[in-house]
Amino acid sequence: MGTVGPLQLDVIQHRLQHEYGASCRYAPVNLFKACWVDSKDKEALKRFIQRKQDWITEDKDEKPVFLAESAWALQMAEEQYPEVEFHRTSEY
Repeated sequence: MGTVGPLQLDVIQHRLQHEYGASCRYAPVNLFKACWVDSKDKEALKRFIQRKQDWITEDKDEKPVFLAESAWALQMAEEQYPEVEFHRTSEY
């Protein structure tokens, strides 16, 4: 879900509660960048995803996405896993 500011989150929260009876809460997450990851070496990609599992999610097409908490974390991942490709857009 994309929003412009905290007011939109308040509106979503209100609508979920009053229209669907579903409660929710939001917690801010500080991330530097999301990168789609892929590799010709499927075992290397599997190892990367296992080692970074706390920072991996999937997009709507179930492609793995690495959530880098800082520029340094992304740089280190790229250096430590040269066989993994880090894409800044999903059109790769």
